[in-house]
Amino acid sequence: MQGRGRERALLFIAFIYTFTGGVVLYLREPGQYGLLAIAAAVVTFAALMLLSIIWQKKGVGFDQYITPLVSFLTGTGMVFLIRLQPAYGYRQLVWLIVGIAALFLTTTLVYNYRLLADYKYVIAVTGILALLLPIFFGIELGGAKSWLNLGVFHLQPSEFVKLLLVLFLGSYLVENRVLLHSGGDKKYFLPGLRQWGPLLGMWLVSLLVLVFQRDLGTALIYFATFLAMLYAATSRLVYVLAGTVMFSVGGVAAYMAVGHVHTRVAIWLNPWDSAQGAGYQLIQSLYAINAGGIVGTGLDAGFPRFIPAVHTDFIFSAICEETGLLGGIGILLVFILLVYRGFKIALASRDDYSEILAAGFTALLGLQVFIIVAGVTKLLPMTGITLPFISYGGSSLVANFILAGMLLNISGESWQHEK
Repeated sequence: MQGRGRERALLFIAFIYTFTGGVVLYLREPGQYGLLAIAAAVVTFAALMLLSIIWQKKGVGFDQYITPLVSFLTGTGMVFLIRLQPAYGYRQLVWLIVGIAALFLTTTLVYNYRLLADYKYVIAVTGILALLLPIFFGIELGGAKSWLNLGVFHLQPSEFVKLLLVLFLGSYLVENRVLLHSGGDKKYFLPGLRQWGPLLGMWLVSLLVLVFQRDLGTALIYFATFLAMLYAATSRLVYVLAGTVMFSVGGVAAYMAVGHVHTRVAIWLNPWDSAQGAGYQLIQSLYAINAGGIVGTGLDAGFPRFIPAVHTDFIFSAICEETGLLGGIGILLVFILLVYRGFKIALASRDDYSEILAAGFTALLGLQVFIIVAGVTKLLPMTGITLPFISYGGSSLVANFILAGMLLNISGESWQHEK
């Protein structure tokens, strides 16, 4: 039976970390909010420990670092959401429970994930339909028309389409790897018409998302993930270079034709031109990060509420203000460790499909983190995507738990081979 003592020890450390955050909130302002943070720590720890026990009884060899790292990130998100917007903290706790259930179902029902390769075109059609739904029936939030109003809650299909994209591309790239890799030992070669097909197809899909949904972040994530997986499958740098040029050309066209994209870029270039209008968010984000200094103002001792949408797009700025540069770097290090574990799972995979799939899911996670952090620090234009596992967003949280479950499945298969 595969022991999971290391996983449980790390889960306990993550629990103490989140529990301490809840206690600090309670001591600063005794009441229900601090107790909610403490309850969130207990619920997360108990649920993930239960999963660890179930996995040990099943004898699976899942990676023992992924769930503790995820627990650390979700704990940070819960503490800061309850501190910033308690109403959203309650909702996020519900989504957190749903996400952990999704993690369990993914590691149980999709353990034999290879079967998904036989349904790649069904997955592709499902993804296309999910993308089209918000265009015709969606509502606009934050300038992007990418949400479905289901009454009780809002659903963002694009968060799940990202996963379907990786599943489809994993199957497609393995099937066409020889064709895409043609060119012998040349690192730089001119692809033929058949090789250009996937690149052009993903470029068009990304532009459609950009134009019709006005969602710059999702379009960028789709195309960047595709390029990362294409490079992992072929080792051809020319695809990355050509794809970057193509997306840049499409981005310039969208900047000229789509008002929302134009506004985002204009804010990025000079937010002080509209300091009391469209640029207000970004300016307050920069002020908050600067106010935090090296060690921060202390939990619940800063003023991050001056930032609109601080619980979603700009939660990293709030973390930097109250925990300082060191706290922000600490969060990024946790993400780096998670990405490291993902790529290590990819390298340990025994076949092309598992390798490309793990690399794709890991690239998807890492790119989201880079793009949102670059946005709130003015390195890139703001894109409106969420910081995985931390920002408020039910669709994002559940989708990222499913992503973590898929990485666990792939790591478990590698262990079975070694055994």
